[in-house]
Amino acid sequence: MSAKAVREYDGKLLLAHWLLRTPIPATSVSTTGSKFVQPATRLAHVKIDTTLLNTEPTVFGQHVQTLLDHLEQTHPWLLTSKLVAKPDQLIKRRGKSGLLLLNADWAQVRTWIAAHAGKDVVVDSVAGVLKTFLVEPFIPHPANTEYYICINSDRDGDNILFTHEGGIEVGDVDAKALKLQVKVTDTFPTPTAIQSTLLTHVPAVKHDVLIDFITRLYAVYIDLHFTYLEINPLVVLDPTPEHPAQVYYLDLAAKVDQTAEFEAGPKWAFARAPQNIGLVTAVSSQGVDAGPPLDFPAPFGRELTKEEAYVQELDSKTGASLKLTILNKDGRIWTMVAGGGASVVYSDAIAALGQANELANYGEYSGAPTETQTYEYAKTILDLMTRSSVVHPLGKVLIIGGGIANFTNVASTFKGIVRALTEFKQPLISHKVRIFVRRGGPNYQEGLRSMRQLGETLGVEIQVFGPETHITEIVPLALTGKTSGLDQTGAATPLSSGNLLQDQLLGNNTPLNPGSRASSPPPLEDRMTYFQEQNTDAAESGHDENTPFTAHTRSFIYGMQPRAVQGMLDFDFICKREVPSVAAMVYPFGGAHVQKFYWGTKETLLPVFTSLDEAIAKFPEVDTVVNFASCRSVYDSTREIFKHSKQIRTISIIAEGVPERRARQILWEARERNVLVIGPATVGGIKPGCFKIGNTGGMMDNIVSSKLYRPGSVAYVSKSGGMSNELNNIISRTTDGVYEGVAIGGDRYPGSTFIDHMLRYEKDPGCKMLVLLGEVGGVEEYRVCEAIKNGTIRKPVIAWCIGTCAKMFATEVQFGHAGALAQSDLETADAKNRALRAAGVIVPETFEKLPLILSQTYQQLVKKGVITVRSEPETPKIPIDYSWAQELGLVRKPASFVSTICDDRGQELLYAGMRISDVFKEDIGIGGVLSLLWFKRRLPDYACKFIEMVLMLTADHGPAVSGAHNTIVTARAGKDLVSSLCAGLLTIGDRFGGALDGAAEQFSSAYDKSLSPREFVSSMRKQNKLILGIGHKIKSRTNPDLRVEIIKDYAKAHFPATPVLDYALAVETITTSKKDNLILNVDGAIGILFVDLLRNSGAFTREEAEEYIKIGTLNGLFVLGRTIGFIGHFLDQKRLKQGLYRHPWDDISYLSPGNELGRTVASLDSINKKAA
Repeated sequence: MSAKAVREYDGKLLLAHWLLRTPIPATSVSTTGSKFVQPATRLAHVKIDTTLLNTEPTVFGQHVQTLLDHLEQTHPWLLTSKLVAKPDQLIKRRGKSGLLLLNADWAQVRTWIAAHAGKDVVVDSVAGVLKTFLVEPFIPHPANTEYYICINSDRDGDNILFTHEGGIEVGDVDAKALKLQVKVTDTFPTPTAIQSTLLTHVPAVKHDVLIDFITRLYAVYIDLHFTYLEINPLVVLDPTPEHPAQVYYLDLAAKVDQTAEFEAGPKWAFARAPQNIGLVTAVSSQGVDAGPPLDFPAPFGRELTKEEAYVQELDSKTGASLKLTILNKDGRIWTMVAGGGASVVYSDAIAALGQANELANYGEYSGAPTETQTYEYAKTILDLMTRSSVVHPLGKVLIIGGGIANFTNVASTFKGIVRALTEFKQPLISHKVRIFVRRGGPNYQEGLRSMRQLGETLGVEIQVFGPETHITEIVPLALTGKTSGLDQTGAATPLSSGNLLQDQLLGNNTPLNPGSRASSPPPLEDRMTYFQEQNTDAAESGHDENTPFTAHTRSFIYGMQPRAVQGMLDFDFICKREVPSVAAMVYPFGGAHVQKFYWGTKETLLPVFTSLDEAIAKFPEVDTVVNFASCRSVYDSTREIFKHSKQIRTISIIAEGVPERRARQILWEARERNVLVIGPATVGGIKPGCFKIGNTGGMMDNIVSSKLYRPGSVAYVSKSGGMSNELNNIISRTTDGVYEGVAIGGDRYPGSTFIDHMLRYEKDPGCKMLVLLGEVGGVEEYRVCEAIKNGTIRKPVIAWCIGTCAKMFATEVQFGHAGALAQSDLETADAKNRALRAAGVIVPETFEKLPLILSQTYQQLVKKGVITVRSEPETPKIPIDYSWAQELGLVRKPASFVSTICDDRGQELLYAGMRISDVFKEDIGIGGVLSLLWFKRRLPDYACKFIEMVLMLTADHGPAVSGAHNTIVTARAGKDLVSSLCAGLLTIGDRFGGALDGAAEQFSSAYDKSLSPREFVSSMRKQNKLILGIGHKIKSRTNPDLRVEIIKDYAKAHFPATPVLDYALAVETITTSKKDNLILNVDGAIGILFVDLLRNSGAFTREEAEEYIKIGTLNGLFVLGRTIGFIGHFLDQKRLKQGLYRHPWDDISYLSPGNELGRTVASLDSINKKAA
């Protein structure tokens, strides 16, 4: 729901700041000048932490008193004014409920708040805890100065309601208030219009101030994207000789459009910034705006639980949708449903079986959430489900349901769910949970397979069903143990492998039609397909508004959406279109170019333009635009498209979250220009055999299984995109298929409504049956009722409105779609279903009976001859992308690389099988990461610590060594970091840094051969070989190298055993007896200790340990450690701004040729003389 209620405190702050700052059109400025004077803003807000109620009573009481003491310091006017105190928790009729304190001093207010804070109260049968209060000055006034004003919005525009009789006994406002309607296309109301329409019962002396106030109030309403604003009472004190008439807004209720936050959010925040409301606070953390974000509290009695708040936070951080509402934490029926429409259908099905009291939650996930997001969502639900220590005697049921997805990878989301179920294995068993799964969509076969496989190992009953089963058929199966017996959808399902894509790829037993398109790859020299420019006769002949989509319809895709374009081209190909339905893409953020796509097995090129003007000029036959622009830019881009309305006659707006005011402006401009708009918040629509909008219909396997490649006789209109796919499925299984289907979008103000498309279908001779899938919220279904009653629609209509479960919930529940919330009894699903039935529409008793009703109605039309059954054409074949076939496990090929240390394919990076989140959660450090990536296993903590010590010890050894020297010289030559680092690293070898591997190999080999230390030293001398790891230029036995001592002591204290180190120390005893500096150096110590670590940690076999020594692992430690120092030297030189290095002459010995060996080379002159 985009319209969100705000606290009275926030609403008044918005008005206080912006009433005199929001610009007003010049035509609406009163000729008498501004008469409204903004009263001083004095508002004190008390927000109490009710979690302290679980502690000692004195703790909570002290907390309340501390807050009130602080309020005295920050709002000194409280001590000197008469006050009003009231809860600020979206409670209606506070006065009648005894929740209003009037004309009290601060001491009385303190006592009143302390007495009410944390208390349970019941208002209009809704129970809740009082925890937020508002205190403001009391304004004494006579009753006849109380007025009422309300501004609200509907599809046609804004309505300003005003009555001169306000206050607590205002009564039926709709009946008594005067109303000024400002249509979307109207100009801003003039002072004359306000005066003549609203103020006829107001004394003339107050007209000027009220005209000015109402004008400013409406300007703020528009500018700050309010959707509802009510003030009662609005007090207007009579003018006096000393003071003009004064206006005070005493009680206020407001809603703003949350989706407009990108437009109005900065203004919402600025008006409530501490410095703008007279508060001095400590510097807080930096926010996105110059003030705190606007808070949207839950309805009274419906406070967010910790889990609901967590899911809400997850939802705010993703483009997907994640919703969770806890209805009954002790309920035995839990749902985890994909899709906004599907989530309502499942709740309806549970309620229809009389189990609404056992329904524990409402929620949905949709919009292609990642594996990690789905895991977090599922884990939250499973934790709630299994938290109770009391096991339900009947056990619990988890319904993992969903419609047929359009673009969400089912297998990917199921991976997250499977992961969560696996983690909760024991709690699920303890609570006797049974799980029922039904899903369809991209890669659903793999997702269902993983669920079945989990059921074999989890120890929990899991029953799994696909799209061949009616969407809610698992509900009666789960709750009653048997199916409804109404599922007629699977009757005509042909035998197959169970994997439709596999059937397409490998074929089934159905003989191929020689005329069907070949799926064999084309010759290499014929890989490209080029299409001639289409004849523009169709464009010149005009656009039939009743049939916007034909086999010749061509479109532009606004935005870079290659996946959607490829889906449209694949649909075109199996429908045997002559040219693609996509003529070009328009992408303003990149240069003009061409993009490659597939046409069957061949490739084709589509142009990408940077402006719509270029595309329009190039393709005059295009009359449709699929607008994929984001919610932030879709209004401007659609307005740009409207400029070409003589050519562009249909626009589909895919984006969700379009501000309601912008959506209304779009739909009204579309109406004026006679342009059909589908959306916003839609997946689009489809006309089988002709045209498909974007991702409508899902993947090609669903297109084929729902027979959308050829026309049927049934046309439908739905709000939900996911449920439109279900309708495709249901209709294809119970009738001869879909003729056309449109999802108008789930927002409050879709560009076109049910009646717009139903009237089109009525006039289209190819359509024989009409299906309407409505939902709770809005009144557009009643226009269909009227059209049927007056005979405008004569074809059979089958309809159902989802959301019948809403009446069974104790508190208001916002369903998945923004428009799915009843504002009155007229907008409930039950009321709509009754009205449709009364109008003559065929309305089933429940959604579960919809397939049966469809089948019966279809058969009747066949018997009457209205529908002629046609033979089923050959199922078309189409190649699938290699990447998709590989994901489905249908093809294989040898890999170019093999990697066993890291996996970045999933939603979370894996280091040797360990999730990156766990790397940080367990704080394994650099040593732990290195152990995973180098050794493919977790090493003991002492081993990881030793690795980190080695890196610290080898990080640097001054600027004089060769590697650091080269790095410095290269840096001073002006080269970049990588080049300078490489110059230093390339010096590492046998002479510099290579002693680690050599020392490890020599000492371990001697030890393994059982040579005594003396025998080892003697053998090396006889071979004239140096003992690597022995000797130091500076350090000696009497001046030991502290680096060696540190790691040696650490190893002795933590390693299980150090036999090779002990051997090396014995060798050191021999070598130092000859020369004091022939000590075990740091390279040797590191290499030898790593041998001990590999051999004795228990993490490696002896063979593995030897292999790691041979393949250069130890030198890798030196390279990694020394890289730290080299980078340091590079940064040091750059920071010091050192110039190009030139080596000094006096540090170079210049020798003539030949003198390098102590001999003299004869000169050319002396040779010539001898020859003469």
